Order: sequence, then C-alpha cells, then structure tokens
Amino acid sequence: MKISENYIMREIAGEYIVVPTGRAAMDFKGLISLNDVGAFLWKLMQESEQTEESLLDAVCEEYEADRKEAEQDIREFLQKIRSEGMLSE
Repeated sequence: MKISENYIMREIAGEYIVVPTGRAAMDFKGLISLNDVGAFLWKLMQESEQTEESLLDAVCEEYEADRKEAEQDIREFLQKIRSEGMLSE
C-alpha cells in the first residue's frame, strides 16, 4: 500500500496536516492532523510501497514501541486513512 497521489502532508507551525489536492480537494472537505507517529507512517508510505508488517517493524525500531500495541495503533491508522480514500493499494 502507498499514499494516494491526491494527498500531501505539510508541517505547519509544528503540526502535521494532510491536505487533499486535485480532484480529492473537491471530494474531501477538511484536513486531517497527524501526530508524530502518524507523520512517520505517512512519510514511509509516501516514499515507497509498504505492508502492515514493514510499517510495524519500522515503528518498533524507530520508537522502541511495544509490538502488540503498535500493531493495533497501525491498524486503526490504516483503517482511518483507507476509509478516507488516502491509500492506493
């Protein structure tokens, strides 16, 4: 999975904001704010194709997170952005 080209992330005053572009800007009304881990995941998926497992490995390595807790958080994050059409799979 990878981030759709119709969405970009910007850092504004220390906040990470997802902004729709092109056609997505007409369909999606609003912005999504990301925390540091969400921004980390977004960058990984924007740079290259990822799997849930590769994202989990990266988060656990970067943040020394509990694997089980990180797995649940990643699933929730992916479910949210998938439901908004932000992933291309």
